[in-house]
Amino acid sequence: MTTARYDLPEPDAFTRPYWDAAAQGRLLLRRCAACARAHHYPREFCPHCWSEDVTWEQASGRATLYTWSTVHRNDLPPFGSRTPYVAAVVDLAEGPRMMTELVDCGEPLAGMELEVAFRDGNPVFRPASRARS
Repeated sequence: MTTARYDLPEPDAFTRPYWDAAAQGRLLLRRCAACARAHHYPREFCPHCWSEDVTWEQASGRATLYTWSTVHRNDLPPFGSRTPYVAAVVDLAEGPRMMTELVDCGEPLAGMELEVAFRDGNPVFRPASRARS
């Protein structure tokens, strides 16, 4: 019997490419051909100009920390067993903001450089490695 996962959305036909890529360690965004702007979360239309001419593209995986909050209590499974954890909002290098979790980080600092990592098929972010400048 499979245990239900509450920390990942149920993929549908539209979002399956996003979740399949994440399972392979790749972060996808949607980009509009009409206005050239990227957006996240995935939508079938551009939230900037409403065009339906949007396609998937691989993101660089680079981001900067915009804001965060350390969660010390969460009674919803499976989050209770993960506390404390750092819920964060990051600015992706391509432009969109993304809600995520910050991992492997001592003291968060607004504006710090981050890179995507993946945990159980879910994109999370960690401080960027210094070797990648």
